Amino acid sequence: MLNTVQKACCLKELHEKIYSIPLKKGDEIYIFTDGYADQFGGPKGKKFKYSQLKSLLISMFDKTMEEQKSIIEKVLEVWQGDLEQEWLKENH
Repeated sequence: MLNTVQKACCLKELHEKIYSIPLKKGDEIYIFTDGYADQFGGPKGKKFKYSQLKSLLISMFDKTMEEQKSIIEKVLEVWQGDLEQEWLKENH
């Protein structure tokens, strides 16, 4: 059985089909764009990627939403380092 975080990460792969995922009280759904996975950084200036985002979400499932937000912001800040992001280049 997939937990809610794993279900949410799988939705990316289900984009052309309609599925019903039964939810119950206390379930959490993560909705995000490709913006997180497409952030450049790390030691080789590569994309963050969905696999790393999925691992991050799963690793903090037991934290409050406010704690998760802080963790995601910090992880991406460290990942990006001083590297200019593509969306900044396109919009400036």
